[in-house]
Amino acid sequence: MTRATETPFGIQSVCHTLSRSNAHLDRFAWLGDGLAIAVWTRDTEVAETIYERPGHHTLSCYLDRGYRTERQKMPGRYGAPSRLCALPGDHESRWWVRGHMHFMHLYFLPEHFTQRAVQELDREPRELTLADRTYFEDARIAGLCQTLANEHWDDADGLLRTNETAHEVLSLLLRAQGVRRTGAALKGGLSVATRRRLHDYIESHLAQPLTLGELANVAALSEFHLARMFRTSFGLPPAAWIAQRRLERARTLLRTTALPLAHIAELCGYANASHFSHRFREGVGVSPGAYRQAVAVR
Repeated sequence: MTRATETPFGIQSVCHTLSRSNAHLDRFAWLGDGLAIAVWTRDTEVAETIYERPGHHTLSCYLDRGYRTERQKMPGRYGAPSRLCALPGDHESRWWVRGHMHFMHLYFLPEHFTQRAVQELDREPRELTLADRTYFEDARIAGLCQTLANEHWDDADGLLRTNETAHEVLSLLLRAQGVRRTGAALKGGLSVATRRRLHDYIESHLAQPLTLGELANVAALSEFHLARMFRTSFGLPPAAWIAQRRLERARTLLRTTALPLAHIAELCGYANASHFSHRFREGVGVSPGAYRQAVAVR
């Protein structure tokens, strides 16, 4: 997990935009994994807010009121508690803000969202992006946003739990508000059948050493062409994708089972418990034991 003091992407434009329209930043945290979260309060008689291609995606959830806030291109539709807005990184919008509102923002990178496409939807990352949606309703996502807003972000365990919940939110958002990119030209890359074959092979062999040559044989391609086309179709180079999948499997096993760490290390393809602990701490920011203690019972 990225340290809370690091800045994986810039959100200065959003913060500046909100601050200019009398919004007060109540709480903020970097969650790691290219995620950030903020809770804002705004009281104003009337103010215009303009977002201009912030570069990162934003999920907004109203926590309290917002009944007189509307997007200018959608007059007559107003906010309310639990209403959600999905704002893609390249969007531009203008809003009239009136009265009191209390809201949460979850900030994340486009690639963070789309890389889930392969694993969760059997789609290529370059196919999908976040839809531009104003005031949609989704009880499960809104409930998880409330959980995020209520969590303690100022301690390590709270940040881990918030990170886990944020990942759950993004998985749901991908399914509910993921849309095909306009004019996406999918040139190059792997065929659908080859991508699926590689995906399934990797998933079933995570406990074993995997080499580029082995994957090239599975794909019936040269190592050079596989390395280039794998990144196009999976969003990451082969080694990085495998490392990500091992780490994600380890997180799942730590969260859902009581298996010994040595056994989890074996199931996820790490050489031993020490190697597993080192890689896990490097990727998540805490030891496997600390992670299990923080998130196993939720």
